Amino acid sequence: MMNWNDMGPGMGFGMGFGWLFGLLILVLLVLAIAALIKYLRK
Repeated sequence: MMNWNDMGPGMGFGMGFGWLFGLLILVLLVLAIAALIKYLRK
């Protein structure tokens, strides 16, 4: 909580986009792994 003021107004923006971006990365990662498994199984 020491750096709370340093983050400022961008905090709400960061939090809102943080989980959304994380979710997008997770989905892409899952798709990439699935494609890799399909490719290796041939």
